[in-house]
Amino acid sequence: MQHMLTPYSRKIEPFAWWEGAFTEKELDWLQQKAREANTPAQIGGGGNGLINSEIRRSELNWLPKNENTAWVFEKIAHVVSSLNADYFNFNLTALSEELQLTNYHENNKGMYGWHQDFGSPGNSRKMSVVLQLSDPQEYEGGQLQLFTSKNPTNIEKKRGLIVVFPSWTVHQVTPVVKGTRQTLVTWISGPSFT
Repeated sequence: MQHMLTPYSRKIEPFAWWEGAFTEKELDWLQQKAREANTPAQIGGGGNGLINSEIRRSELNWLPKNENTAWVFEKIAHVVSSLNADYFNFNLTALSEELQLTNYHENNKGMYGWHQDFGSPGNSRKMSVVLQLSDPQEYEGGQLQLFTSKNPTNIEKKRGLIVVFPSWTVHQVTPVVKGTRQTLVTWISGPSFT
């Protein structure tokens, strides 16, 4: 007798990753856009203006979807669609938010403490996506950690690596103690899980 997986019996992985989606030239372009960031990161979504350096220390730039950036959104959507089909099987509808380019600098020990990616009211974030822009030789610290079991999991530091995980996952970026860590972050939404 063959056993068929149902949406309720299929194992959901805690995270998945993809390499090689972006060329070195494309990563350089995204890093340059990240360097233009000068807005202090807020805590929580919805533009509520709350800044708490005990929770988060980084600067942001936002990349909207337009004719010059559509290729970035398309590459991210392809990666997420493929990983979702293989590892998560979530009902996803849109990459509806602007892309967040983030800089974590050594001068203020850039970090983001343990948190979940809930998003603003009315926006059901289901998957979080992090693309590492910086070469690991360019910074120390800045470790992306996912709390998926008893001990946090350190995500490999590798330029161009994309990690995808359910947005309910508790995660953090440890303080950068040397150099600058740059990332592109976005979220994929869909109907509520309930």
